[in-house]
Amino acid sequence: MLTFLLWLLLLVLCWPLALLALLLYPLVWLILLPFRLLGIAVEGVLELVRGVILLPARVLRGRPRG
Repeated sequence: MLTFLLWLLLLVLCWPLALLALLLYPLVWLILLPFRLLGIAVEGVLELVRGVILLPARVLRGRPRG
């Protein structure tokens, strides 16, 4: 919502720049998409490494009594 309000403010102040931003937004989103996918993959690999490293501690800890 805040982004939309900022765009409306830009539209009032400088409408050619606002229209350019509106047209370039999908292109920028497509360019940044591979970086987002790479970030998701790296996060998954790091979680896997964390799980492998912490597995012996979880196994040795056992089940909580209760």
